Amino acid sequence: MTKGRLEAFSDGVIAIIITIMVLELKVPHGGDFAALRPLVPVLLSYVLSFVYVGIYWNNHHHLLHATVRVSGAALWANLHLLFWLSLVPFATAWMDENHFATAPVAAYGAVLLMAGVAYYFLAQCLVAVGGPDSTLGLAVGRDRKGLLSIAFYVGAIALSFADPRAALGIYVLVAALWFIPDRRIEARIRD
Repeated sequence: MTKGRLEAFSDGVIAIIITIMVLELKVPHGGDFAALRPLVPVLLSYVLSFVYVGIYWNNHHHLLHATVRVSGAALWANLHLLFWLSLVPFATAWMDENHFATAPVAAYGAVLLMAGVAYYFLAQCLVAVGGPDSTLGLAVGRDRKGLLSIAFYVGAIALSFADPRAALGIYVLVAALWFIPDRRIEARIRD
């Protein structure tokens, strides 16, 4: 089957996720810049979550651009990814509401971990359709970057029980690793 419906559906769901996140931002009470001060943690966590969702959207686009066909397994793997991404606004809001307390930071990491696992499975399902010698198969390979990210999430979740802010630092680090689109795929596609 073609990938068009998968791309369109995924783009729509991701757009809704971003919309839900921005609707969680509350207007400050007061007409000066000092009124923004209590919202700084909320804005920072929003930015981090927006960047994460944007990273997934961008890399999802690259993944599908390198794919010719999708399978039923890939459709389910994509829904698995979208499920975990749809929990990002909830985890972000819980973290904001509780000022980066241990449990919300760990839960945020668990959502990121599961999204990373889901993305890894999606990539593997798409490689299986095209084969290991396909453009995507050659670009993704063993996906060390994806596996490294999963390991960082596991470590950050454990660390969140001792130091939630350090765990947030690791979440920022992983986002930085993925901020630039996946060059492995870009290098193999010449449009």
